[in-house]
Amino acid sequence: KEQLFKHHLILKVRGSFKVCSRSAIFDPDDFSEPILKVCFNTILCIICILTLNTRYISFLTKQGWSKTEDVVQTLLQVRSYSQTIVAPRLGGTFPSVAEMPHMECAVEMVMPLVCNPGHVCITDESLYFQPLNGYPEQVIQIQLHRVRRIYKRRHGLRPLGLEVFCTENDFCSDIYLKFYNTADRDEIYYYIASFLENHMMEHTAESYMLQWQRGHLSNYQYLLHLNNLADRSCNDLSQYPIFPWVIADYTSAQLDMTNAATFRDLSKPVGALNKERLDRLLARYRGMPEPRFLYGSHYSSPGYVLFYLVRVAPEHMLCLQNGRYDHADRMFNSICDTWKNCLEGATDFKELIPEFYGDDCSFLENKRSLGLGRRQNGSLVGDVVLPAWASDTRDFLQKHKTALESQYVSENLHEWIDLVFGFKQRGSEAVAAHNVFHPLTYEGGIDCDSIEDPDQRIAMLTQILEFGQTPKQLFTIPHPQRITPRFHNITRSPSSNSPVSDLSPASQSEDSSFEDLTEEIGRRPVAVSIFIPDSTLKMFSKELKDFQRSMSFSNMALSSCLMLENGKTVVCSSWDNNVYFYSIPYGRRQDTLMGHDDAVSEMCWFDDRLYTASWDSTVKVWQCASDSSSRHKRSQFQLLAELEHDAGVNTIGLNPAGTLLASGCKDGTVTIWDTSSYGTLQQVHCHTGTIHHMAFSPDSRHVLSVGADSCMKVLDVQTGMVISSVKAEEEQRCFCWDGNSVLCGGQSGDLLLWDLLSNTVTQRIPAHSGAVTALWMSELCSTVITGGEDRQIILWKLQS
Repeated sequence: KEQLFKHHLILKVRGSFKVCSRSAIFDPDDFSEPILKVCFNTILCIICILTLNTRYISFLTKQGWSKTEDVVQTLLQVRSYSQTIVAPRLGGTFPSVAEMPHMECAVEMVMPLVCNPGHVCITDESLYFQPLNGYPEQVIQIQLHRVRRIYKRRHGLRPLGLEVFCTENDFCSDIYLKFYNTADRDEIYYYIASFLENHMMEHTAESYMLQWQRGHLSNYQYLLHLNNLADRSCNDLSQYPIFPWVIADYTSAQLDMTNAATFRDLSKPVGALNKERLDRLLARYRGMPEPRFLYGSHYSSPGYVLFYLVRVAPEHMLCLQNGRYDHADRMFNSICDTWKNCLEGATDFKELIPEFYGDDCSFLENKRSLGLGRRQNGSLVGDVVLPAWASDTRDFLQKHKTALESQYVSENLHEWIDLVFGFKQRGSEAVAAHNVFHPLTYEGGIDCDSIEDPDQRIAMLTQILEFGQTPKQLFTIPHPQRITPRFHNITRSPSSNSPVSDLSPASQSEDSSFEDLTEEIGRRPVAVSIFIPDSTLKMFSKELKDFQRSMSFSNMALSSCLMLENGKTVVCSSWDNNVYFYSIPYGRRQDTLMGHDDAVSEMCWFDDRLYTASWDSTVKVWQCASDSSSRHKRSQFQLLAELEHDAGVNTIGLNPAGTLLASGCKDGTVTIWDTSSYGTLQQVHCHTGTIHHMAFSPDSRHVLSVGADSCMKVLDVQTGMVISSVKAEEEQRCFCWDGNSVLCGGQSGDLLLWDLLSNTVTQRIPAHSGAVTALWMSELCSTVITGGEDRQIILWKLQS
């Protein structure tokens, strides 16, 4: 016994000891240590060793070591099984003889509280997943033409997840896969996205928001889409979809939905609905060291989800709570009691889940007659007790759904979205809204990979996964209220005390919209690019006079866009160094040109040549030709020239004939290039700061530039001399000009009309509440479009 005890001290390993029906298993915390399994039928005796503070158990078994050859042979068999791809399970081939595989890798299928390992294989027709254990099916096949939505997911705080939906509105996906590295996940994601043409449309939070505002999406559908975009999934209990409590009356015999008192205040988080409780929490918050938080628990966590779903998913609660149900009095017994506890409980701030607004009422009924325990009052835990105004579970769900779509909720839902998905989620706005949770609940709150101690890392990850996670932030500005706007209504007429102007907003009586200008725009490729931190391209329909779609190309802002001469392709440049080609007929991204080492600032197009300017101090000229043999009609890009500069290039412009190119740099230098030889014609240091915008005169004899030094400079192309210089009262960001008069957009948001002959401002027109960042004029000089940092697009008509 003494020798055995000493030997144990030497080999002491931390881990978990599990007693099963036929064996005992020791699972070490250190992955490098082996898992030990002792079958009961091999045990000869059990030796107990007692010390002053510790008890030890030793098993003496009749099972000896196997031969090395047998072990190696077994391992080779296991390895061959683990590397089996989908094809052998399918009888040696895919269902279609013409099916071509694209890639295959090891993955895990994510299900509630478990990840099932296996292999994924994607072909030009289907996605296959083969679980190693044959559960839930031997092979899961998803045909790519059925896919409607795909989402990248963060799983375990890492960007490894991919979820695939074959429906538009259901919140349960067809499959959720977790990859072992981000590169494999991204390759399959982009392959599916690029393979699909008109089967799937890229959506963003803003595109859904616009559809919801116009009544094209119900409140229920909109919340499902926001949850999806914020990484919430019904397959991940730690990030389950979140829905709000909307009804506050669970005691009346009748539900009056015309009374505002019937509804919960959606402008406040659950923890702030009770003033007395909030005052106690605030007192604790003020005396707390940094980082401070108001609420010690979250509004969504695996425990809260299973609290609601225990009657339909008892196995998940048993798994989460070590084989036991929660105490009977803490179970989901009554709607009214649950709401009351959320209002008054010291640590209960939970919201609801989508099932409360669905059609399946089984989560409210104990149809399986589960033994969920007996309460202190002697009653058994059975069906959930409903409010008096609900005759049965179906009636409850129907009225709950009606309340969610009611006028009151529709008018106030945006305030709840601000708290959960929007600008009040974190920062000073969250503090002001009493919406501050524990730091570990926020994305990026801690980097678990930076924790070296494995025990601490596992403990921290477990705490994050079980405590609750705040959704990904989708909006950084206040969410608009649900309305049905028309684009000409966003225009703002000049105030009555403003001077009479030859330029006025488009008449509200006219049937005007952005795409009403398509016929004029089609004569020459143009772009209206609003230079704000937004990564979305928005498109509008001329026929329907309404918003149609919104596409997101990257996580960084788009810097400029233009429509090609065929009217079927839009080209967008981005701060992520790339240029994106978007196909209008197919509604998808068609090509990506990765041409620069820094942000692409502006583009020009002329005669199948694309000119791209970048902060990497270059302007590149590309020959773009469509590949007619390609199934996806992709383009081939040939680099014709690379024009070097001494500083980052912020703006470029072509003359009407396409023979001259002007570039403006961050150091204030203007360079004029010959586009036939790509040689430098003139180089002049015009400004003391960044050049914001520049353009040739209609006769190509002059170049006008505006910069951060608030100056406007006119440069003679032939001599390189500055022939006119005007100092403005404020910084000008963009302009249009006819050679004599200049219409400028300033930092204040006003439009200024300059007469270059007299160097005076002849008109000042109030336009935007923020800086004017984009300005375009039609060839007939009849219409002007302006865009600003206030995120408005305003249409103007020239009266003379």
